Amino acid sequence: MPQELESSVPLNSNNGKIIRPHEDVVLRIDANRPPDGGLKAYSVMIGSFLTNGLIFGVINSYSVIYTVLLKNLKDANVPNADTKAALVGSLTMGTTFLLSPLSGVLTSVMGLRLTATLGGTIATTSLVISSFLTSHVDVLLFTYSILYGLGASLAYTPSLAILGHYFQKYLGLVNGVVAIGSSVFTVIMPPMMTYVIQNYGLPWLFRILAVLTFGIALCGLLFKPVSVVVIEKPLTKETACSTLLKAVVNVQIWRNRKYRLWAISMPIALFGYFVPYVHIQKFILQQFPNAQVNLPLQCIAAASGVGRLVFGYMSDREGVDRIMLQQLSFYVIGILTILLPFVKSFVLLIFVTLGMGLFDGAFIALIGPVAFQFCGSTYAAQAIGCMLGLAAVPLSIGPTIGGYLFSINQSYTLPFVLAGVSPIIGATLMFLLRLRSSSKSLEMNGNISRNSIHV
Repeated sequence: MPQELESSVPLNSNNGKIIRPHEDVVLRIDANRPPDGGLKAYSVMIGSFLTNGLIFGVINSYSVIYTVLLKNLKDANVPNADTKAALVGSLTMGTTFLLSPLSGVLTSVMGLRLTATLGGTIATTSLVISSFLTSHVDVLLFTYSILYGLGASLAYTPSLAILGHYFQKYLGLVNGVVAIGSSVFTVIMPPMMTYVIQNYGLPWLFRILAVLTFGIALCGLLFKPVSVVVIEKPLTKETACSTLLKAVVNVQIWRNRKYRLWAISMPIALFGYFVPYVHIQKFILQQFPNAQVNLPLQCIAAASGVGRLVFGYMSDREGVDRIMLQQLSFYVIGILTILLPFVKSFVLLIFVTLGMGLFDGAFIALIGPVAFQFCGSTYAAQAIGCMLGLAAVPLSIGPTIGGYLFSINQSYTLPFVLAGVSPIIGATLMFLLRLRSSSKSLEMNGNISRNSIHV
């Protein structure tokens, strides 16, 4: 991960030089190993857990808001109501990931802590503004979808990147614990959101979510990296600008062949990922009108939490192939998503959603460890951000296309089948990672080895 840029006063001669304005500045990288425990490390883990939970608890539970917006649009005789209502939610997810490269850049310039706190503040403001505009779906595309997505993006990437500063030996397990936050909140959020909407209306739901979301800004205050960067040799104006440019626009990660292939395969695999999250509640109402509409989504979330812990722990084991685990996850998710519209029993549907959730947790828990594996701790934030940025467009248009296809024939068969094909294609492309490169791959930061990041 990019380290914080800050001034420091040394305690002894081994700590470098005092940084003062108008004096030569020196660069020193603190090479302390992550503590892998302690009050500060566990506080960071809990902060990341809550950040992930609050962000994706809201995003993954959009189907509750979708149902209300769709009803309002249809009551107003708005054309393409299904597509517009789906776009509000899918654009939120897409914006969150599309702006992840920006988040990676800002962590290089402002640091992880300030970036995450700024993100939480923006997301909170977005929900407050949206609470006064719930009848204007076109405006919500900006105030909720884009503005909330911006805030979520600025907070999400630092919440993953900070973990490598405090954990190394158990990084996979810690990523799993953090990732389970979204599962816990996705289980809790739908019934809570349904209750608030039924009793107080959509505007008050947004206001209550704003209060909860402010917790993201508070958690961001915990994200202070262990490592410190100061400047080790005199810099001219030209070399200072060059150093800053390299920190902001990091081209080194793209010289890593394996990272390039992974960053291209993931967006393809994620094209249909968000489709069930947006449309499953309406699908249940159509296929099983007397069933508990929130239960399948809660099953996905609960099983995803288990998957994040189990596969996060597995990824820390010596000799475990993290890419193979991600491939397996996408294959299973794809097959089960294709089967979804053909299930005629609600009980069987629950088992399908449990399977989807388990392997959903697997691929999510592995995102951070894989980025650290390919790019090392120094570049992990930008590596994660760039990959998620590439995934933003397919994540945004997938549910929107699903809503459009449903509006044509009032069936979810084709939308869910197409949503299931994309992860299968993405997983298959990942086999290219196993081919030997004709030239030696770049090692990022000198740390891409089993000993340094515990593959």
